[in-house]
Amino acid sequence: MSDQSASFLPIAQNQARFRELVSEALSHAKALGASDATAEVSESRGLSVSVRNNDIETVEQTRDRSLDVTVFAGQRRGSASTSDFSPEALRETVAAAWHIASYTAADPAAGLPEAGLLATEFPDLSLHHPWDISAEGAAELAIQAERAANKTSKLITNTDGASVDTYEGHFVLGNSRGFMGGYPYSRHSLSVAPIAGRGANMQRDYWYTTARAASDLADPAAVGRYAAERTLARLSARRIKTGRFPVLFEAPLAIGLLGALVQATSGGALYRKASFLLDSLGRQVLADHLDVTENPHIPGAMGSSAFDSEGVRTAARDVVVAGALQGYFLSTYTARKLNMQTTGNAGGSHNLSLTSRLTRPDDDFRAMLKKMDTGFLVTELIGQGVNYVTGDYSRGAFGYWVKGGEIQHAVQEVTIAGNLADMLRQIVAVGADTITRGSKTTGSILIEQMAIAGQ
Repeated sequence: MSDQSASFLPIAQNQARFRELVSEALSHAKALGASDATAEVSESRGLSVSVRNNDIETVEQTRDRSLDVTVFAGQRRGSASTSDFSPEALRETVAAAWHIASYTAADPAAGLPEAGLLATEFPDLSLHHPWDISAEGAAELAIQAERAANKTSKLITNTDGASVDTYEGHFVLGNSRGFMGGYPYSRHSLSVAPIAGRGANMQRDYWYTTARAASDLADPAAVGRYAAERTLARLSARRIKTGRFPVLFEAPLAIGLLGALVQATSGGALYRKASFLLDSLGRQVLADHLDVTENPHIPGAMGSSAFDSEGVRTAARDVVVAGALQGYFLSTYTARKLNMQTTGNAGGSHNLSLTSRLTRPDDDFRAMLKKMDTGFLVTELIGQGVNYVTGDYSRGAFGYWVKGGEIQHAVQEVTIAGNLADMLRQIVAVGADTITRGSKTTGSILIEQMAIAGQ
């Protein structure tokens, strides 16, 4: 089969060809004298359409493909890549990786995962649901969302636009220790960002929906209306006095706190000693009513996979039990740096869920406001003021002042501050208003108290 015939054929046909390319790359590496090698062949295609004020602004179509090779000469490593799948280009890419390996310094932690850790079973996790939609069809959906936002209120005066994105791809990964696996995948999204008010009293907010299958996306009109409602609610914004108050993170932002836990317990941060949670295995890192689970095998979920980016098999596990940390997030390399074993997290976490043993089914968003009683509801964070070495946390914020469990008015131009180690242990409640963003799921999170700098 020629190089061109391997480009953007039906997935089933290209999967077979990709396996051949991976096998050829590994054979070339061995012929050159490599002690080990790994290769990945991938391709993807996407469509992105944005509209503004009922007119199409941009249409972007993307097509990418890559062959990536890493070869090992003992504990020396070299990598190279190409988008040309011809036999000559493949041999040249492998040779380039081998040449690089001959000049790198030996690294005791370098090398492939042990063969016994590699995946051998590949269940269908329902990750591929292509969307046969034209640019015109995508534009119409985006316009529907934008129109719904505009019709919500006369106070919606403008828009930052709406967009529809669809993306699919597939890959095959293999190594010289017998692993060979790959699968197709897809993800689709729709977003809209209305503007309310005029002059100095203008506010903007947004909302979006994303899914593996287009049929699971929220209705465009519903997305538009909700985005408009969020924008309209911001028109009452003003500052509040400085003080220490309870803080409720809206569910989409609460996911960032779960992400902070992952960052601080990831192998790269740990072996570099760049984490506020060093040597935290078995220690209390969250409030004792909290659990974090990881389940890589949820059908259709964004973080699902039978293996990580090194081919190591994935498995469900308890990451945090009753607030105590049970496991880090390690790749083969970072695990060796820590004298531990990989957790199958090369490439990131897989479907993490943060839950509280205190949460009841009726603990919806309004119930969480009642639990807070008086304090600050955060719906937007500004800036990157997080120090993962010390845990110091200071970020600009937008949200709402809550009194007696009821929202009083929007709040702008304030800063919230604390220390992540304290914040994670001072979580007093998690809502049943769960939301999933990417590979993480949680409800809104109520923290006992944080410093708020306002007037």
